[in-house]
Amino acid sequence: MKTLKMTGIAISPLEAGPETPAGDDIAARAQRLKHVPDDKAMLRAVAEMTRDLGTPKPHIYWSDFLASAALGYAGLAGAILAPALWLQILAGVVSVLALYRAGGFIHEVTHIKHSALPGFRFGFNAVIGVPLLVPSYMYEGIHNLHHARTRYGTDQDPEYLPLALMKPWTLPLFILVSLLAPFALLFRNAVLAPLSLIIPPLRKIVVERYSGLVINPAFRRRPAEGEARRNWLWQETAASVWAIALLTGVFSGFIPLNAFLIFLVIVSAVAVLNQVRTLVAHLWENDGAPLSVTAQFLDSVNVPPPALLPAIWAPVGLRYHALHHLLPSVPYHALGEAHRRLTAQLTPDSAYHKANYGGLPGLAYRLAKSTMVRGA
Repeated sequence: MKTLKMTGIAISPLEAGPETPAGDDIAARAQRLKHVPDDKAMLRAVAEMTRDLGTPKPHIYWSDFLASAALGYAGLAGAILAPALWLQILAGVVSVLALYRAGGFIHEVTHIKHSALPGFRFGFNAVIGVPLLVPSYMYEGIHNLHHARTRYGTDQDPEYLPLALMKPWTLPLFILVSLLAPFALLFRNAVLAPLSLIIPPLRKIVVERYSGLVINPAFRRRPAEGEARRNWLWQETAASVWAIALLTGVFSGFIPLNAFLIFLVIVSAVAVLNQVRTLVAHLWENDGAPLSVTAQFLDSVNVPPPALLPAIWAPVGLRYHALHHLLPSVPYHALGEAHRRLTAQLTPDSAYHKANYGGLPGLAYRLAKSTMVRGA
């Protein structure tokens, strides 16, 4: 098999970026991943060449976020009120894509320095987080663990499952579970949250298991402290009040059942779209061992231009997910420039070029084929 040399290790075309496993054994790839050393030249270049890109631009954040949210809610209104079915479907698609983009800013809320973008956390939660029942406390304090050097890909990572090493049925189940997201969030906020205030054992369960946007079922969240706890409490209270008001409105007839069901369908579609994007955000080939930073990067995915569709299904910088793992504090609007600089300056043997992929179909096929091999 032809190999590419990277920092002294022979890397097969599997690690070099093709989207379809070329008959290579997934278990062998997982073993090799654990022994990939850090590409120090790449890491040094990433740090040196992007030092001027770390400041978020408020006008980009606010205009992008508010425009996406406004378009999303306008589409939701159209899906409910449009006189023709085809107009309802068209408005629904617009709503899903726009609310999906607006919801993606929860990722930025988790990473940005709030002093550099005052009021944005509150704005996100008021406009999207609470209305869609995904306030930012469910991601803040969770997502940063996914970036921890010694946690990535281990059983202590809330956002990682070795999907490529699991059985074929896990992939459709992974997607189907997201369909139930709005129902689970309604139940969590309207029922479990209030009850947990008077039943301490239930509160412990709610905090540990039902207070984070995670995919690792073994992960248990710790209670927040200090300012994080205060943010959690006001956001959770607002979401609980909203969920109770929403259900009360439906059961009392104030909110038409048809409108409520359309809202649930759109929120479910947003959750499914995000779950599909999550499915190809990594290669999911780590079997639980701590990895080098370069290995974590190679297990992650960039889908850069000239591909156009990733701007829709991986918005707000998520098309540069592998690069984001190297530069978690760089704002989403600067990742494209960072990628252009690094692509132009790093030599062909740099590990940086090995995490770029062409699009969702090839990545999904690669993952599905890996599970098929495991299930055979």
